[in-house]
Amino acid sequence: MLSCNINQSRPGWHFAALVALLFSPPAVLAQANRNSKRGIAYLGDTHRADNNLLISSSTPLSWYYNWSPYPNTDQIPRDGPLEFIPLIHGIDGAEDSQTARVIGSLPESSSHILSFNEPDGTKDSGGSSIEPKDAAKAYIEHIVPYRNGENGGRKWKISHPSTTGSPMGLEWLRRFNESCYEIDSENGCPTDFIAAHWYGAFDGLTSWLGTLDEFYNKNASLDLKIWVTEMALPQADEKATVAMMNSSLGYLDGLDYVERYAWFGAFRSSDANEWTGDGVALFDKKGGLTELGALYMGGEQNGFKEGQKGEGEGAASGFRVSGGLVAALAMLTVYVNGFW
Repeated sequence: MLSCNINQSRPGWHFAALVALLFSPPAVLAQANRNSKRGIAYLGDTHRADNNLLISSSTPLSWYYNWSPYPNTDQIPRDGPLEFIPLIHGIDGAEDSQTARVIGSLPESSSHILSFNEPDGTKDSGGSSIEPKDAAKAYIEHIVPYRNGENGGRKWKISHPSTTGSPMGLEWLRRFNESCYEIDSENGCPTDFIAAHWYGAFDGLTSWLGTLDEFYNKNASLDLKIWVTEMALPQADEKATVAMMNSSLGYLDGLDYVERYAWFGAFRSSDANEWTGDGVALFDKKGGLTELGALYMGGEQNGFKEGQKGEGEGAASGFRVSGGLVAALAMLTVYVNGFW
């Protein structure tokens, strides 16, 4: 229970505090809406209005990544509300000296690195297609140096490769781990957090996260956090997808060993691929939030509703009252009525 020691004999203090909250700068009120876990897997939506909505003052989003070490500074400002997380997609990127220079130039707000995207998957499907023993060698030679400060100009927190959420992915991780200790019997492939992907129903998500927690933490006696860096329900209708997201958000927000998560769908329905289907999209084809998009952005509590567009190209303008401001107004009304 939260205990507050407030001097009840000074009602004027309450009033002043409420007025201060009410007229606080938007950035201060926005912090109440921000979710430190919630981010987006960003494909590079070129619609300015969409991006402006994602990074607006009321956004609940706190981070993004784009499967590369290069941030989308032309669409998401470097000094904006979203922290950029670089990803080293495959061995070619890990070996490229330019990668270290780019990562080293990122702001101090970027402190984590994702490695090797779906190495158990094919390149045609967006995976990096790497044999576990080759991944282990490249990880030790090129990823671990970011952790100890030899690459990237400072010490970074690094993740193990993110596999597909399947038995094939788990088997790849087992073989990767074995190869790591064959190369370095004492340290293996050290990591600071785990990256996971999941495409499917909510109960499958809970099962896959439990499997990874058991593999890394319970079996190996570690205490690693998991980032769900890709998540969606592919090829499903709107009702089923909204239900899956609704169950997942509350579950992930409350799960201690999940540190961050990102929905795969920060694009318009017309830009969705055939495999996921357009039901995963946060925006409709005209740039309005889908029901799913409004839910992911925090709903009316944060000032977002279905059909809403961002400021800019093809968007309706107008003043939107944030959830924090509504709450402050309500508190002030109750207090004033009670005081007078």
